[in-house]
Amino acid sequence: MRKLITLTLLILIGVSASFATYAKNPKKVLLFTKTAAFRHDNIEEGVQVIKKLYKENGIDVFHTEDAGIFLADSLKNFDAVLFFSTTGNILDEAQKNAFQKFLKSGKGFMGIHAATDTEHEWPWYGQLVGGYFASHPAVQEAKINVLNRKHPATKHLPKEWFHKDEWYDFSDVKPGLNILMTLDESSYKNGKMGDFHPIAWYQVFEGIKMFYTGLGHTKESFQDANFQKQILGGIKYVLGK
Repeated sequence: MRKLITLTLLILIGVSASFATYAKNPKKVLLFTKTAAFRHDNIEEGVQVIKKLYKENGIDVFHTEDAGIFLADSLKNFDAVLFFSTTGNILDEAQKNAFQKFLKSGKGFMGIHAATDTEHEWPWYGQLVGGYFASHPAVQEAKINVLNRKHPATKHLPKEWFHKDEWYDFSDVKPGLNILMTLDESSYKNGKMGDFHPIAWYQVFEGIKMFYTGLGHTKESFQDANFQKQILGGIKYVLGK
């Protein structure tokens, strides 16, 4: 009995020490929202939601639109980069090289919505993010088929999720992605991908853990508890938590 009590105390002490260590060394995410083409009107509000949501879950967030951050010595302090509705060509060659080197050093990458409408002329980025934005119909409700309900980004969702957003059609979708959710094009108007329309996925690319969701166009989406849990689960996955 005494041995059991001693073992229990040692386990509790170890767990407490782990929590204390984590609290002193929280994961750090670089939130990047630079736009060189279309700019979404929900970026400012979305940034505030992401900061609050992640802070409540022990994750520090630094937000910038200055691409020079990828050349700064401080870049090494981050554990992942999150591209939230970035658009167009946003990095020069030196910044691309630094971004690539940073991710390959054991960091994670996450993309929200227009992260796929970014760097269309950089094939490596296309392989990383998994595909490129091609078109979209008007904002409307659609049925999402949740194919994987074990991943941190989707485990809270029902098999069929009805959500209102702007539904991207994609080109150059990379073979072999781990598809988490697809759209049922019969549930909304003017989808262009047919029977197989992925809208969220993850992969490990060149050792880099990445997650992408096509949701997040509207201000209202960032107030949706299911979407908030998705972008929290997504960042936890790329951080290896």
